[in-house]
Amino acid sequence: MDFTEYSIEFLTIALAHLFAVASPGPDFAIVMKHSIQYGKRTALITSVGVGSAIFVHVAYALAGIGLIINATPWLYDLLIIIAASFLIYLGIGAVQSQALVSTAAIKESSNPQLSDKKAFLLGFMTNGLNPKATLFFLSLFTVVVSIDTPMIIKGAYGVYLAFATAAWFCGLSLVLSRPYVRDLFSRNAYIFDRVMGLILILLAVNILYSEFGTRFGI
Repeated sequence: MDFTEYSIEFLTIALAHLFAVASPGPDFAIVMKHSIQYGKRTALITSVGVGSAIFVHVAYALAGIGLIINATPWLYDLLIIIAASFLIYLGIGAVQSQALVSTAAIKESSNPQLSDKKAFLLGFMTNGLNPKATLFFLSLFTVVVSIDTPMIIKGAYGVYLAFATAAWFCGLSLVLSRPYVRDLFSRNAYIFDRVMGLILILLAVNILYSEFGTRFGI
């Protein structure tokens, strides 16, 4: 098997995932909350829980792609439209993002410690039950991953996405658990969020153009 032939597919997935995971949402909120309230260790364990939940999304996304495309081609087009619309929705929401409320007044010492098990489960459930994550991974694998891509390659994509997600949030945990960084990030995170929003919108437009542009002679 020549793994290099799937390099473009992988890079597309990795790039789309980077844009999505970098945009603040429920996962960011729980990691930030735990970083501020409980400190580095709890936030890191929470981040591992968030990353582990990616396996759930990838599993059902991969399990249904082949059946959906083979049985109902028109549904594939519908999913393309839904996927692009969802990315545009996320992008517009991110572009309209406002500055976060300062967290400087929250004191870590006033909060009881969270057990490692509970921290992991909170991270896992936050991502696993996030409907936006569900639709994102379903649309991502439907749009980008070819039906002819071997399952071992698809599985490798899933492993990467899980570890990349955990690594991203672990990195955020290390940064957000620093007291002097918290206020700075809370005041300026919306700027980064707006940039990510514009990128998501452009990605959605590119998806629509790639799938329908040729058909309608655009």
